[in-house]
Amino acid sequence: MNWIPLTTETQLSEIKATSAEKPVVIFKHSTRCSISAVAKSRLERAQMPENISFYYLDLISFRNLSNKVAADFSVDHESPQVLLIRNGECVYDESHSGIRMEELEAHAN
Repeated sequence: MNWIPLTTETQLSEIKATSAEKPVVIFKHSTRCSISAVAKSRLERAQMPENISFYYLDLISFRNLSNKVAADFSVDHESPQVLLIRNGECVYDESHSGIRMEELEAHAN
C-alpha cells in the first residue's frame, strides 16, 4: 500500500482537485486504537486499485486536520474512518469493521 501522508490543510484542496480525475480515499487512523489497526491492516492486505489515490491521516497527531476533513466533506468524525472523494465531494464513508477495500472499489466505479 502506497499511502500518501495527509498532514496539511493545503492537501485538502489538492485532494478535491485530484478527485475530479480519479477517486481519492482518505483513511482516518487512530494510532491508539486496536480497531483502527485492524481496519488499516485489512486495507493493506487487499489488492490496491490502481485508479484510486490513498491518503493516510494520523488523527492523533493531526486532530485539527481531522476535524477539518469532517467539516469540509460534511461527515461526522469517526475513527477509524474512510472517505471516498469524487468530484470534490464525499460520496461514501464508512467506519470500524465496515471498512473494506471491496466496498471502496464498488463505490469508486
